[in-house]
Amino acid sequence: MSRLTRRIFLFGSATIAGGIAFGAYKVATPHPNPLANTVPSDGVTFNPWIMIDPTGVTLITAHTDVGQGVSSMEALLLAEELDLAPDGFETRFAAPDAAYFNTALAAEAVPFMPTDMGRTAETMRAVAGAAVKLIGLQLTGGSSAVPDSFDKLRQAGAMARETLRAAASKHTGVAVAYLRTENGAVILPDGTRIPYPDLAATAATTTPVNDVRLRDPSEWRLIGKPVPRSDIPAKSTGQQSYGIDLRLPGMVFASVRLNPAKGGALNDFDATGARGMNGVQAVVPVTGGIAAVADTTWAAIQAVNAVDCDWAPADYPPEQDAHWDALAASFSEDNLDKVWREDGEVDAARPHDAVVVEAEYRAPYVAHQPLEPLNATALVTEDGAEIWTAHQIPQFAVRLAAKAIGMEPDQITFHQQFAGGSFGHRLEFEHVVRAVEIANQMRGTPVQMCLSREEDFAQDFPRQISMGRMRAWSFGDRVDHLEIDIASPSVTRSQMGRMGAPVAGPDLQIAAGVWNMTYDIGRLRVRGYQTPGLSPVSSWRSVGASSAGFFAEGFMDEILHAIDADPMAARIDMCKVDYHRKVLEAAAEMSDWTRPRPAGTGLGVAFVESFGVPVAEVVEVTDTADGIRITNVWVAADVGRVVDPLNFENIVQGGVIWGLGHAMNSQITYAGGAAEQVNFWDAEGMRIHQAPEIHVRGLENAPKIRGIGEPPVPPAAPALANAIFAATGQRLREMPFDKFVTFA
Repeated sequence: MSRLTRRIFLFGSATIAGGIAFGAYKVATPHPNPLANTVPSDGVTFNPWIMIDPTGVTLITAHTDVGQGVSSMEALLLAEELDLAPDGFETRFAAPDAAYFNTALAAEAVPFMPTDMGRTAETMRAVAGAAVKLIGLQLTGGSSAVPDSFDKLRQAGAMARETLRAAASKHTGVAVAYLRTENGAVILPDGTRIPYPDLAATAATTTPVNDVRLRDPSEWRLIGKPVPRSDIPAKSTGQQSYGIDLRLPGMVFASVRLNPAKGGALNDFDATGARGMNGVQAVVPVTGGIAAVADTTWAAIQAVNAVDCDWAPADYPPEQDAHWDALAASFSEDNLDKVWREDGEVDAARPHDAVVVEAEYRAPYVAHQPLEPLNATALVTEDGAEIWTAHQIPQFAVRLAAKAIGMEPDQITFHQQFAGGSFGHRLEFEHVVRAVEIANQMRGTPVQMCLSREEDFAQDFPRQISMGRMRAWSFGDRVDHLEIDIASPSVTRSQMGRMGAPVAGPDLQIAAGVWNMTYDIGRLRVRGYQTPGLSPVSSWRSVGASSAGFFAEGFMDEILHAIDADPMAARIDMCKVDYHRKVLEAAAEMSDWTRPRPAGTGLGVAFVESFGVPVAEVVEVTDTADGIRITNVWVAADVGRVVDPLNFENIVQGGVIWGLGHAMNSQITYAGGAAEQVNFWDAEGMRIHQAPEIHVRGLENAPKIRGIGEPPVPPAAPALANAIFAATGQRLREMPFDKFVTFA
């Protein structure tokens, strides 16, 4: 396989290292049900997602809830087929287990366009899916929760429903054909209701019914209907408990201070002053820095900041200009990662009368900055350890934690928590490893480790810095020739390296959102270049597409304006995939694109497919005396099936705010090897008074179901830049835009 992507390495490297060979029987064999050993004696579990006992119904949600509402969505899918009311059950996070492997990861693991549904592409996806299943990788990311859950959770709910009907028949003597289910009960012909919990004991001795019929969409009560998220009341009233809110008997609190030059060592430290501060119990070393343990988090933070540390330098350039210089120098054959796309005779001579456009675009490092700083609670004893935190790859968190304290993974018990945001931040492991390192030095005492906001910024592995160089020409009213070269550090190599998974081969994320464009361009070439030796980076919401999409769609606007083509009509005309074109047409209709706007008002459009989801966004701005004001945004996206329309709209709106805000004023720059931005005031994002009205439409023409968490982000920046050009004539080729314009 010539192309390997970041997620395939999570299981691919393990497959190769373990020498695993698998056949149809092993692939078809289900993983053992992890609930079987925990279900009460008077209860029953039908599969890894459902448990019923006399106290009620518990639905297990396998994905990490980082604010996207995945727990509510997964429960909705189970409840649809199980005939539960939206408030007729409790939910619980799954423990790390191979039974919760993510089936949707295979979509990114094969070298085919998302629009390619041919036999070879589908066969390779099936092979990759078999590998994922065999490895049992439980992961939240890549907008994969909905496609992972849609079929298997409905199947799990239907299997439980039919087994409960069989149990009711066994209990009452009434034939199954005369029984129905409704709102958490089996209904007898005379209207008598038998609640599911009353059938738990009988169901435990009933042969599971595996041959089930999934309901037709015309029968759905919950899927596709405006069902409020289950976590809204708690979050709206401040009652939601996150990892940072956990309290255990005898708990102490800790914070860490690591080398601000990420990855650098601690040469020496003097903690004399810190150890004498009120509430401080200990100052101890951890990998790459020091930790303070105290009776409050605040005291621990104050203590670590009082330690005099001698830091070793980082391995990357200490000053920001050198990072840009490294990118500029990496457009060379030695750094060529892969030619991702080459259509037509790209190197053919151009006509002498062609219109030629060339440009360089830049995207900076950007922090993740979720509201809840990274934290983890750990308890280490002689026999093992327990960890309480939010993590998107819990199996790897357990593995790395065990390695850090010299234990085996099966000695670690992991408790998944709600997260106050992530955007990819909780795919990293620093908070987990540091927490267990501290707790290992205080065995028998639970330790909650929390980073200060400043340390969270300092230790963040940011979005990759990127540079794009584009060249195009046309000798008519359409784009005839387009070359896009993108240089960037490898997110895959950086992230997997910290996980102990060596990576070989090209990194798809460098050209994500670009190599898969579905415009009909006669000559098209997309190349990715790896830039080594820069700051370690990590997955940031929409990963490579967040910057590469800006390059491609900003530059596309330049080409179309240069040949006097309408930016929307030309994109629609070039788009050769039917359901993609419908997305652009919907955005044009929603925004009333052809309606004349007043002077000083401009519309910009951008269209990017990421994670298999085509998204078109139109941004409207007005050039005011106080600066650029964003007034409206129209978004059309096709995910195949909108499972949860209320949450769909909210996630799209949040993605637009996220993408626009970071394009406006957010970046990470380095001085002396350390990030210069230390808190939210250095990277504000969008303020409430700047928020536009956001109009959302979900289309359902795509052949496969996809997720929406990340795809709204990539089109936001180029649509805004293109709108500013339409309103002012100023072309923006570098983020953040506040380096060049003022926002009202």
